[in-house]
Amino acid sequence: MFHVSCFMKIIILLGRQGSGKGTQAKLFIQEFKFAYLGSGDLLRSFYDGSSFSAKKTKQVLNAGGYVPTPVIFRLWMDKLESIKEKSDLKGILFDGSPRKLLEAHLLDQAFGWYEWEEYVKVILIDISREEAMERLTKRRICAKCGKIFPWVGESKRFTACDVCGGELASRPDDTPEGIKSRLDLFESETMPVIEYYKKDSRLLTINGEQSIEDVYRDLKTSL
Repeated sequence: MFHVSCFMKIIILLGRQGSGKGTQAKLFIQEFKFAYLGSGDLLRSFYDGSSFSAKKTKQVLNAGGYVPTPVIFRLWMDKLESIKEKSDLKGILFDGSPRKLLEAHLLDQAFGWYEWEEYVKVILIDISREEAMERLTKRRICAKCGKIFPWVGESKRFTACDVCGGELASRPDDTPEGIKSRLDLFESETMPVIEYYKKDSRLLTINGEQSIEDVYRDLKTSL
């Protein structure tokens, strides 16, 4: 049986797009009840608004770009403030953030502000660029409930959503051009973040080219 220490933890999950960060985050949150902070979810909720920044965020994300640090950091700080107020906080899981070196430095300052710096662990779910391209071009999303079906393991066999029966289709931003742009940005922007955590001896690496179950096993073992 796997056991995660009762001491507070902050887990940062990094990896190329398509590495399964979101899937692993959901499994972990369901089991251990950590607070969840996913930049993708925050940004998608934000761009439903009518402000200039909301509309610009949607435009940038649909083109495969990164939203500027001041915009995403504003959303992070609002979320962290609400998390800090929880009396039963067990930990926080960051899904795919920080994406830029400046964001990593600012996040370290935020951890210091909230007196969380000693609890941070960074985990890289490592897949190759080729594997990422294969998964992203073939993954699907339920048009009805929004459940994502990654191109991994058993998810490949579904022809309709197993939750609501909805039709499965490609995500609007999963065009070949958009995918290539996002993977290029990972190389130029996020790889320096990974090196930053590696130099600080805060980085643990997991082979992401395994089954979902095996990746999750390694995730828990690393903790």
